[in-house]
Amino acid sequence: MAPRWIDDHCHLDLTAERGPSAEEAVAAARAAGVERLVTVGTDVASSSAAIEVARSFGGVWATAGVHPHDAKGGWDGLEALLGEPEVVAVGECGLDYHYDHSPRSVQREAFAAQIALAHAHDLALVVHTREAWDDTLDILAAEGAPARTVIHCFTGGPADARRCLELGAHLSFSGIVTFKGAPEVREAAALCPLDRLLVETDAPFLAPVPHRGRANQPAYLPLVGEAVAGVTGRSAVEVAAATWTNAARVYRLPD
Repeated sequence: MAPRWIDDHCHLDLTAERGPSAEEAVAAARAAGVERLVTVGTDVASSSAAIEVARSFGGVWATAGVHPHDAKGGWDGLEALLGEPEVVAVGECGLDYHYDHSPRSVQREAFAAQIALAHAHDLALVVHTREAWDDTLDILAAEGAPARTVIHCFTGGPADARRCLELGAHLSFSGIVTFKGAPEVREAAALCPLDRLLVETDAPFLAPVPHRGRANQPAYLPLVGEAVAGVTGRSAVEVAAATWTNAARVYRLPD
């Protein structure tokens, strides 16, 4: 039987801006064995768009959250979206100290508020962190990391991975795991327990090799999964089965 994959993090509302339409992207994904997708919100407007996309396709769910880049715009109206049946997680939210598009104090406030929302609504939490490991993990520890926390697009090394795993988080690996200049990400993937492992595209961003530099899409997820399999010493079938089970559990997707 061919592997069945879940892309646990993509942005279908954005794919049409850089590549195929949402409809084309979903069709191509299914043809590639990517049967389920989670499309992710980054502010209140894009979260609403993600919900609408999820309503349009079987096997697609949405998240609702405010990305650290957009934290300065506030998060009024976010909680009202969390009761929608298509919503399976709060996020993506977190800290990004690389670009600092929002003041760091505001990023931290927005992150803590969204952790509280995940607890209040018993939803998974999708975390973005860039050049902010210490503050990200400190806030998660202080606020209480939800049991179903995902460190999306994991970009750290083994030490960062261990710290996340100690908090009970899942690690989601993207096309970066295929990049020549990311040996530390591959080392982190190699040590991640199979029951904490997820795979994603972050489409339309971060296309894996050999598509690097072009618009990404969920159909490329098997390339990510195969790369993770290679560094973990497992088969792609085993990684697909494990990440399918893990994503279904984390996001409480139906059988």
